[in-house]
Amino acid sequence: MTDRPGKEVFFISDAHLGFPSLSRSLPREKMLVRWLREIKPRTQALFLVGDMFDFWYEYKRVVPRGFTRFLGEVACFTDEGIPVHFFTGNHDLWTTDYLEKETGMIIHREPLRTRIGHHRFLIAHGDGLGPGERGYKLMKRIFRSRILQWCFSRLHPNFSLWFGHTWSHSSRRARENEPFLGADKEHLFQYAKKENENDPVDYFIFGHRHHPVLEKLNENSKIIYLGDWVDHFTYAVYNGEKVELKKYR
Repeated sequence: MTDRPGKEVFFISDAHLGFPSLSRSLPREKMLVRWLREIKPRTQALFLVGDMFDFWYEYKRVVPRGFTRFLGEVACFTDEGIPVHFFTGNHDLWTTDYLEKETGMIIHREPLRTRIGHHRFLIAHGDGLGPGERGYKLMKRIFRSRILQWCFSRLHPNFSLWFGHTWSHSSRRARENEPFLGADKEHLFQYAKKENENDPVDYFIFGHRHHPVLEKLNENSKIIYLGDWVDHFTYAVYNGEKVELKKYR
């Protein structure tokens, strides 16, 4: 990644825009846009680490209703040459080329290893990584099937988007009360430790779990859960020397 002296790198995830409805998530969207405007003058790069939307599906000629303020502000970043990286999460994995073409975002569907400044990063939404969750991993492979996506796109948008939002809301409610399990039991901690054995990383950045966490894996590596913008309104920032986890006012 190209360095821009004096600038910082920001990470955010799990805004779940559209939850529980477009109208009720609008104040959160406006807060998110306000935060984006505040950080833009000092931003080197912005990483949106999954589940920015509570549900997203792209028809070839239909744009999902809502999110215009957020998408417009992202386009302002990329128009000014600030790279914005978008990671597909389990709620917005049906992303094709709309976001890339219309807003200039760089889309990532797999974990990303990259060097930023003097440090090595592994960045991923986090769903389906690590041991266990065999049922979810199978479901994720099915959802990524082109055949399933083709069948879904045959449905009328009024029905398919209603169904998608309903499914997404029920999935989120089933997971939102899961507590932080501790380093020994968290799948992402186990995944990070395994990755460190093969190719050490300074910072692991994950979304998905909704709990803001910054802990040491060992003397040289740290793991960060970004939290969310539903309850916690947290984000991470890298200033060239270290990553800090912060809360928006």
